[in-house]
Amino acid sequence: MTEDAPLAAVVLAGGASRRMGRDKATVRFRGPAGEITFVEQAVATLRTRCQAVFVIAARGQGLPDLDAEVLRDATPGVGPLLATARGLRAAADAGYSRAFVCAVDMPYLTTELIDELAEYAARVDADVVLPWDGRDHYLAGIYRTALATRADELVAHGRRSMRALVDTSDTQRVVMDRQRALVNVNSPDDLV
Repeated sequence: MTEDAPLAAVVLAGGASRRMGRDKATVRFRGPAGEITFVEQAVATLRTRCQAVFVIAARGQGLPDLDAEVLRDATPGVGPLLATARGLRAAADAGYSRAFVCAVDMPYLTTELIDELAEYAARVDADVVLPWDGRDHYLAGIYRTALATRADELVAHGRRSMRALVDTSDTQRVVMDRQRALVNVNSPDDLV
């Protein structure tokens, strides 16, 4: 896999946000193209690098029109691992061996970050490649799409965290400086 190798993207957009006090996917902010929602910004950024974009949303969650395939959570309230499995499986079914998985609350995400991770993933051929800046960014990494089955098995055994998947996979971390591209906006005060 090179920077130009086919890569899918999975955006987790269906989570409840207690700190934000509302659905993060439709939070509006001033982006490079003007006023836009988090989910529109994520899809726009990912579309410039990834050939297919899958947005995992909650059942009944209202979203704007997107240049992405929207899939609905099968089981609400289970956490990001089951939603990740759903996205990875869709990417695998579409013929992709790897996908960039991210949270919807990363409005400053850049293609440069994705390219750096993809380049590293090609060199080490790991199952998971995560950025690390003092902490793991589970929802900003490149995942082998075949991990969908392992994720489903972990959930079936009561393990619902992304950490469970990362800890049971060949995972490599790319040490990075703290950067805006990795910022998760968890409250209105986090919008820089």
